[in-house]
Amino acid sequence: MSIVMTPADWLGLLLHFVSLSLLAVGGAITVAPDMHRYLVDKQHWITDAQFSSSIAIAQAAPGPNVLFVGLMGWNVGLNAGGLPAAALGLTLTLTGILLPSTTLTYLVARWGHRNRELRAVRAFKQGMAPIVIALLVATGWILATGSRYHLADWPVWLVAAITALVVWRTRIHLLWLLGAGAALGALGWI
Repeated sequence: MSIVMTPADWLGLLLHFVSLSLLAVGGAITVAPDMHRYLVDKQHWITDAQFSSSIAIAQAAPGPNVLFVGLMGWNVGLNAGGLPAAALGLTLTLTGILLPSTTLTYLVARWGHRNRELRAVRAFKQGMAPIVIALLVATGWILATGSRYHLADWPVWLVAAITALVVWRTRIHLLWLLGAGAALGALGWI
C-alpha cells in the first residue's frame, strides 16, 4: 500500500491522536475504535490487517500496552514512504497520545489526592468504571469484526465469549489465550 502524506496530513494525524489522548479513559486501547475509524475507514492510511496486527503485536510484546499506537503511526509512515516517514509517524502518534493525557493525569492526580475525601471525587471515580468497561467492549467489537460489523462470523464471537469467560473465571495467563486464538486463526477455523 502506498499513500501520499502532505504536511497537513501529518498535522492532522498528530491532532487526532492529541484529541484521542484526552478521551482515553482507561488507557489508549479504549479509543482503538476511533483510531480504526480514522486511520482505516476515513483516511485509508493503513489496512484493516495492519490495524489489527499493530494491536496484536504490541499486546504480545513486553512493555507498555500503548505501543500499538506507535506501531500504527509506523505503519502510516511506511505506507507513506519508508523508514524516515515511519519514524515520523511513530513519533507523532506516540507524542499525540501520551503528552496531553500524561500532563492532565499528573495535574488531576495531585488535585485528587489532596481532595480524596470529597464526595464528588469519590463519585467521579465510581462513575468512570462503567465508561471504561463500555469502551473496552467497543474495542473488542472492532478487533473481533474488523470493518465487517455483523454477527455472521459466529466462530469469532464464540472464541471471544469463551476467552472472556476463561479470563474472568480462571488464572490462565492471557498470552496462552492469545496463542490459542492465533493457532485457531492459522488453522483457518476462525
